[in-house]
Amino acid sequence: MTTAYVWHERYGWYDTGTFHPRGAGGPLPPHPHYDTPEPRTRLASLVEASGLARHLVRITPCEATREDLLRVHTAAYVDRIARASAAGGGDAGDGWTPFGPGAYDIAALAAGGAIAATEAVLTGRAHNSYALVRPAGHHALPDTGMGWCVFANIAVAIAWGRARHGVERVAVVDYDVHHGNGTQDIFMRDPDVLTVSVHQDGLFPFDSGHRHERGAGAAVGTVVNVPLPAGSGNGAYADAFRRVVAPAVRTFAPDLVIVASGFDASAADPLGRMGVSAAGYRSLAAQLLELAGEVCGGRLVMCHEGGYSSVYVPYCGLAVLEAMSGHTTEIVDPYAAFYDARPYQELTPWQEAAVDQAAALVGVR
Repeated sequence: MTTAYVWHERYGWYDTGTFHPRGAGGPLPPHPHYDTPEPRTRLASLVEASGLARHLVRITPCEATREDLLRVHTAAYVDRIARASAAGGGDAGDGWTPFGPGAYDIAALAAGGAIAATEAVLTGRAHNSYALVRPAGHHALPDTGMGWCVFANIAVAIAWGRARHGVERVAVVDYDVHHGNGTQDIFMRDPDVLTVSVHQDGLFPFDSGHRHERGAGAAVGTVVNVPLPAGSGNGAYADAFRRVVAPAVRTFAPDLVIVASGFDASAADPLGRMGVSAAGYRSLAAQLLELAGEVCGGRLVMCHEGGYSSVYVPYCGLAVLEAMSGHTTEIVDPYAAFYDARPYQELTPWQEAAVDQAAALVGVR
């Protein structure tokens, strides 16, 4: 298989500043924001140091144009981010998504990275692709940023593919630990886009990602949520993919599969409470590759979302890229013995029950 790989040094320059729980005069000193560059920059370093980069098709992204962004976002929102970025920084909208100077250009470059990865697959330059971009995008709404996301990278890429390549039906599979509410909201009434999100129940956004969210209007049935209980590991995720994700995507029969690839469901993440290991992510990638091969000739795009362990994200990402490219490096996950043998990797009855409830809704319109 030929795998395209998108990365740009400027993704590491996106500045989220420091975290002030009660402002600069709070009871504790400032702390670095959780969304730091290191998880992605260290993954990019491991791709190079492992030798895997030699087996990938390197893609240099360009910034998404204003026209590209306006297919998804309102002009007022795009202009607001541009003005704040030029003025030295601001917040994307929810009060928890800070950015520094130059953020507009880098966020547009992230959306452009998703476009570039999609273009590589649609034009046949690669069988599949991985866009290692920053900032993330799956929480962003048409008129506001949210959850450390500025522009809806995957939605922008889908709209671009429709406008430039005539793509009709797209399935989005989101395995970030947080619910992909932005992507879901953007396509809530679109019968030609399936959104499937497997996430920790009630984590973020707190009242989002419920099973009863099914789509609206002519698109009822094209939204599928699998909220898993905290503590779910490889077994629960594998079961959810086998019994919910795969049947939903097969039934939908898309022209393209795009994955919101967040590594914050890992056992080491400071924000999630899940237990997926690098081997678990490798298995999910293998399932997605097989699924894309069945439904759309293998056309699979992965776009990076969250993941906040600087130590473990690189190993999870490398495992996914190895599965996608079919090339295994000599790098061994040094934490495998610690994470893979834990009891939480086994599917529990309560996790199976959560999957049962989601599986019962697949195909219901």
